[in-house]
Amino acid sequence: MPRYLAPGLGLVILTAIPSLAMAQASTEDLVRQGAYIARAADCMACHTNPGGKSYGGGYVISSPLGDIIATNISPSRQYGIGNWTETQFSRAVREGIAPEGHLYPAMPYTAYSGISDADIHALYLYFTKGTKPVDLPPERHTALPFPFNQRWLMAGWNLLYSTGKPMSAATTAAGGTQRGEYLVKVLAHCSTCHTPRNIGMSEDQSRFLAGADLGGWHAPNLTSDAISGLGGWSDDELKSYLRDGAAHGKSQAAGGMAEAVEHSLRHLNDADLDAIVRYLRTVKPVRNPNQSRPGFSVTTGKPVDLAVLDAPINRSPDALANASSINGAELYTGACASCHQLNGQGTHDQFYPSLTSNTAVGGPTAQNLVMAILKGVNRATNNGTVTMPAFEKQLNDAQVASVANYVLQRFGNDAIHVNAADVTLLKEGGAKPFLVRYAQIAAIGGVSIMAVLVFVILMIIRRKKRNSSKK
Repeated sequence: MPRYLAPGLGLVILTAIPSLAMAQASTEDLVRQGAYIARAADCMACHTNPGGKSYGGGYVISSPLGDIIATNISPSRQYGIGNWTETQFSRAVREGIAPEGHLYPAMPYTAYSGISDADIHALYLYFTKGTKPVDLPPERHTALPFPFNQRWLMAGWNLLYSTGKPMSAATTAAGGTQRGEYLVKVLAHCSTCHTPRNIGMSEDQSRFLAGADLGGWHAPNLTSDAISGLGGWSDDELKSYLRDGAAHGKSQAAGGMAEAVEHSLRHLNDADLDAIVRYLRTVKPVRNPNQSRPGFSVTTGKPVDLAVLDAPINRSPDALANASSINGAELYTGACASCHQLNGQGTHDQFYPSLTSNTAVGGPTAQNLVMAILKGVNRATNNGTVTMPAFEKQLNDAQVASVANYVLQRFGNDAIHVNAADVTLLKEGGAKPFLVRYAQIAAIGGVSIMAVLVFVILMIIRRKKRNSSKK
């Protein structure tokens, strides 16, 4: 190398080193940003099977259409999204169209359509550079019944209902009510569960966040209404519920909400939690016409038969294994009182919560009470794990109904009564939507009509050919 070139080459290298370092630092920052966005968007909850590897898929999402199996979104080139371009990634997340075809809206792309361009870029970098590939074949694939297994039908559904657009950087900036709106409507996709669905199974925006039934559970009203919604909650109670899954004297998270707390909300910073609270205060109030008081307004339990109070409590794990009683008081004494206490007030620190001042017991529906008895509670928080055993295998449906009615009568909304058939229905995921009940019949009928029309047309053509040959 000529001597006069050496100094110039050295200068070029010295100049390039800081640029490369800055590019590396910028990528690392974006990956960290993408990790936070993935937490806010709750990607982990659906795309990681319990006990499985992060983002390896396999989680079963119970939908009214049938079981939908979440896919592998790790950077695996064979089984995940390792071969996807950023454009393909963006289209899947925001439009519900993956390289392999249409996705079902169990993937909440109708909400994610609002993710800003900057956040999509950071999210893509996180999933391709910040996570480990899971090179395992899927154990199950989504196999919905006809006609829902025809994914191309989603193109028409999307034209009708998937109309969102990415929000601007100004709207998504940290701080303020706009940031809260972005988190609630887009990243945290709260309306996916908390907004009722119309006949086409799309969100009814006229009742935005007014509460909805999902998989047997009831996602409660999040509007600012003082009776049916969050108007009677303080800011601290709302923030505590988002962060820890519990607001003493109001409610505790279970089911899908417990998963949202565990995998997403408890990882948000204080500024974002405050922004969510501020935005929820602005949501238009929607009241349940059948509700005249807040679900947490029942603050004291009714007196109980002293004979029940004096009854011995069998606290062993197998106490109910062969139980046959359908007496709600006996069942409560044996199964519930050791944690919630005979008077229903829970423990002093409310680790085991009170059954009075509790929306699951005093609200307009007993769904969450019944589902908590059936499925239990398992919620990881920043302060430890909260658990309640599931009694689905220990109690039959009539027994679950009996203990639920006892709790309702003593500690909550005594106007509600549950029977065994109600419990059975909730175990099966609740009432099926209109579209699910009749789509298969309509589809088969439509195919039959088309077949008849084709047959008639073919017969007409055949007859014309015969007539022309005779001439």
